[in-house]
Amino acid sequence: MLLRLCFRVQLILAACLLPTSLAVAQRTDMSIGDQPGYIPDPAEEQLPGQFRRQVVLYRSSEPVGTIIVHTSERFLYVVQPNGRAIRYGIGVGREGFQWQGLLRITRKQEWPDWTPPPEMIERQPYLPRFMAGGPGNPMGARALYLGSTIYRIHGTNQPRTIGSAVSSGCFRLVNGDVIDLYDRIPVGTKVIVRQTPEL
Repeated sequence: MLLRLCFRVQLILAACLLPTSLAVAQRTDMSIGDQPGYIPDPAEEQLPGQFRRQVVLYRSSEPVGTIIVHTSERFLYVVQPNGRAIRYGIGVGREGFQWQGLLRITRKQEWPDWTPPPEMIERQPYLPRFMAGGPGNPMGARALYLGSTIYRIHGTNQPRTIGSAVSSGCFRLVNGDVIDLYDRIPVGTKVIVRQTPEL
């Protein structure tokens, strides 16, 4: 009995002392639906350290300015000179809404309006059919449109979803980060979406 108790205590201590990997720390899916009209408190925009915008070491053969999204890591990178990138924490598509590919930014919009597509209305009939841009809009402060798809890189009125798989395929950033990205990225920028990181 005492031996079993000691073993359990050792397991608990080992679990507490092991560093939590980034993948484990990230929420895989959240049961948070869209909340049109919700305006987050500024304190909610303060992300956990790993999801805050920062310059990181990043090897890539892509040209400077290219956006690379790693959905499994929950990060969006903008390639910079000298083996660096600006890294942003993001929310990604939930299971069944994840995708990968190569697109370009075809349009940019400040405080975009939101018109949920029919498929989203079918899944979430409570959603408005149209919502003008503004602080309570689920599209957030800025949107960068990806090719001719319905997908976008955009802000959010739900900062707590950053690091989660919760969207219908779009990539969301806190508003401060999407404004920063919007100001850096011109129309025509190459966007690479990857499900798994490169080794």
